[in-house]
Amino acid sequence: MNATLTNQFLDEKKSLACVHCGLCLSACPTYLETGNENDSPRGRIYLMRAIQSGRAPLSDDAVRHIDLCLGCRACEVACPSGVQYGELLEGTREHIEKHHRRSVGQTFLRRFAIEKIFPFPGRMKLALAPVRVIRALGLERWLPKFAREALALVPPNGRAGTWPEFSPGAPASSTARSSLPAVLEAGAPKQRRVGFIRGCVMNVLFGETNEASVQLLNAAGCDVVTPRAQGCCGALYAHGGNLDEARACARRNIAAFEQHNLDAIIINAAGCGSTLKEYGHLLADDPEWAARGRAFSAKVKDLTEVLPQSKVQGPKSKVVTYHDACHLCHAQRITKQPRELIKAVVGENFVELPESEVCCGSAGSYNLTEPEMAERLQRRKIENILQTGAQVVVTTNPGCLMQIRAGLKKAGAEHITALHIADFLADNAGRDGRES
Repeated sequence: MNATLTNQFLDEKKSLACVHCGLCLSACPTYLETGNENDSPRGRIYLMRAIQSGRAPLSDDAVRHIDLCLGCRACEVACPSGVQYGELLEGTREHIEKHHRRSVGQTFLRRFAIEKIFPFPGRMKLALAPVRVIRALGLERWLPKFAREALALVPPNGRAGTWPEFSPGAPASSTARSSLPAVLEAGAPKQRRVGFIRGCVMNVLFGETNEASVQLLNAAGCDVVTPRAQGCCGALYAHGGNLDEARACARRNIAAFEQHNLDAIIINAAGCGSTLKEYGHLLADDPEWAARGRAFSAKVKDLTEVLPQSKVQGPKSKVVTYHDACHLCHAQRITKQPRELIKAVVGENFVELPESEVCCGSAGSYNLTEPEMAERLQRRKIENILQTGAQVVVTTNPGCLMQIRAGLKKAGAEHITALHIADFLADNAGRDGRES
């Protein structure tokens, strides 16, 4: 039986900041696709308040409209009243997970596959091991559609990093050695000492991108520290309504990094960076950790915020476009720096992507829990990329990268290369006019 929520899960004052003006509608990807008011930010806030007050039950229909939200937070940028929609959404989802009974399939996907595998690199590597066999034997066509779509997201040539993986209680000797030292010092002149977040998906599927990121930081004069005791940032838990586990992740990472006397903490995954920058909010009600959370978050920087521009453009550069990862442009409000870094390489061969700020449909684990809407947004994104005539599309988040690559392949546009900005910059470092 579904329960009607009678306890307060919303901050009433913050929810009332929404005056239902409708300026968020044109920014909301799901509303753009469905035209349904219940799939808009203001409609969802109205629904949240109705559930909290008891005017509406926590029904399957109500949960469906909340589930369909990408959590992209584009509405926050469009909102003139400063509604903190992301906070309202996370609080609502936490209570949905505690009070609503999901199907067996959705429960398995959310509570086991997403929460018990993805945040743990070792488990993820084991879970992905059969992928090579399936591809080598050409068995994809025999899989059901949802499985084929999920399999298509896994990079065919992704190389896992060999970063040391923390295991609670394990001695140091039992932890795998890293291809990068725990501390990688920069050459002179040294600018600062920074920490590096290796991530979960980044660590397993984009090891080379992590290495490129550290190399770029070294070249910028940064000594880079990668604490072995770090773990999942907590984003997948927070977005899925498991705020208790997200807070546990925050405490572990704070403890892992605060002992290293760092000037900044660098992340190369937009979705993770958004959560890392909100540890202060996440732990606001914890007397022991609130101040430590704020201090940690104040040091977190996206990779694009700290890298200097490198003038290496040449006349034969390929045409390049840029997709704004939602949690970089909306949650962190970072749009200028990535474009400037790319333009410094390709100059006039940079072309803006129509609807660059509209979600590609990845949204963390959304393309697994809501594959139909994710596919619609993926198709919309690919159509816009093709419209630019670009040969390269750059982004800043692993989920976006996997979603766009899969969409390009599906559209028969594999001649277009999708790259993480760290790989793009590393590939072009010192190019000095040669073709990219």
